[in-house]
Amino acid sequence: MIASLQGTIAYRGIDHVIVDVGGVGYRLLIPLSTFYALPETGSSRFHVYTHVRDDAILLFGFLSGEEKELFVLLISVSGIGPKLALNILSHIPAPALLAALADGDVKRLSSLPGIGKKTAERLVLELREKVHKLGARPTNSAPLPATATATSLEDALSALVNLGYKEAQARKILETMEITPDAGVEEVLKGALKVLVR
Repeated sequence: MIASLQGTIAYRGIDHVIVDVGGVGYRLLIPLSTFYALPETGSSRFHVYTHVRDDAILLFGFLSGEEKELFVLLISVSGIGPKLALNILSHIPAPALLAALADGDVKRLSSLPGIGKKTAERLVLELREKVHKLGARPTNSAPLPATATATSLEDALSALVNLGYKEAQARKILETMEITPDAGVEEVLKGALKVLVR
C-alpha cells in the first residue's frame, strides 16, 4: 500500500495530479484544497490513501495529513465512498469539517453537495466522538496586519470565506503571515492556503 509520495508534479488538474517519482507517474485524485495549495514549481510530498477495488487501484493525495485522516474517517461511514469523501473535502476546509462534526452541525453538513440530511446525521452520529480526538482548533477574531494593502487583505479574506473557511480563522491566519506591502491578493491567498493545509 502506498502511504506517501514525494516527487515533481508532471501534470496538475483541478481534480487530480500526476506526480513523477523517479520516472514513474502516479495519478493522485485530490480535493480542491490541495489543488489551491500546490506549489508552482519544485518537489511536493503527498499523504496518500490507496483504495483497492475489483476493477482498479485508486490513489488519493493530500498535502495535509489532517485531510487524509478526515478522508479515512469519512469513508468509514456507511454510504460514503472515496469520491464522495473527496467531494466533501473539496467543499469544506478540514478545520471547518472537524468543527461541524464536533458540534453536530447537521445544517452545515447537509448544505454540502451530495450530502442530504440523513447522511449528515449519520456522519455526526458515527464521527462526533472520533473527531474529538483530532481536535477542532479554536479561533478568535483579530485585526488584520497593516503590513499589506488593505484591499489585498480584504480580498484574500473574502476569498477564504467563499472557500468555506470561517472569517475568524481566516483573519487569524492573515494576521500571523509575513506579507510584503506590495503583495497582491493572489500571493496573499496562496500563502494563507499553504498555512491552512499544513
